[in-house]
Amino acid sequence: MENVKGDSDKQEIPAVSGENAAGGDGVFGYGHVGVHGMSNSFLGVHGESQENAGVLGESERFAGVIGKGKSGAGVYGESESDAGVKGVSLFLGVHGTSRENAGVLGESERFVGVIGKGKSGAGVYGESESEAGVKGVSLSGYAGEFVGNVRITGNLLTEGDITLLNADCAEDFDIAGVENVEPGMVMVLGEEGALHQSQQAYDKRVAGVLSGAGDYKAGIVLDKQQAKGNRKPVALLGKVCCKVDASYAPIEVGDLLTTSPTSGHAMKAADPLRAFGAVIGKALRPLREGQGLIPILIALQ
Repeated sequence: MENVKGDSDKQEIPAVSGENAAGGDGVFGYGHVGVHGMSNSFLGVHGESQENAGVLGESERFAGVIGKGKSGAGVYGESESDAGVKGVSLFLGVHGTSRENAGVLGESERFVGVIGKGKSGAGVYGESESEAGVKGVSLSGYAGEFVGNVRITGNLLTEGDITLLNADCAEDFDIAGVENVEPGMVMVLGEEGALHQSQQAYDKRVAGVLSGAGDYKAGIVLDKQQAKGNRKPVALLGKVCCKVDASYAPIEVGDLLTTSPTSGHAMKAADPLRAFGAVIGKALRPLREGQGLIPILIALQ
């Protein structure tokens, strides 16, 4: 079969248009360039299908479909039930280049406009010399949504608020005897710089509470060093669940807490003179007897 080449530069009609009522291909081309359509003002190639792809391009060595637009979309795809444009390739699934508008434009009323999947590279890759590489705009929902971790190698700039769902502000510290500690324990400074479980009452070396116990998780973790395995986040500000011992005195809501003789546990600061400089925070729930885990408001003082 000979290739089909269309060139339309004087009329606003498609350079190549094919229709097949029997359900087969509207236009089929085979060769170095299967179908090549060129237009200065309208559509280079226009394909419509009731059941399958409007335009399907397959290539073993290069791009299946190439679209270039000087003032409009390079490739425009529209679908009522599936992807507007779908590209499958060992290299680039869909490559769109535009000097003035969007390289790839996807619109959908029920699903996503553009889907990108990559097994070894980026699912969607955007690069720009003057604007955003990838830009998302939404009038009612999220302009961008990520399922999984997000890594940023540059600066993060926001003109709005930052909302964090978790509770405390923590910082990673070196922990001595890391195998014996767990979230909720009260930690104190050691002479070698690492933190230890608290062991005595009214200890002025108190540093904070190990983050992550109960319903409260760290909202921000500072000084994260992935290479070191003996580090743990210690809550320095905000709400955190803390191990407490009420056997020394019943704990009521609002009581100031300090270190206790029970390893890793806080207690009510009943002696104001000894408590100065050794207060961990303020109790947000009561515990009138025994040991337990309660939420506290970290307020080192």
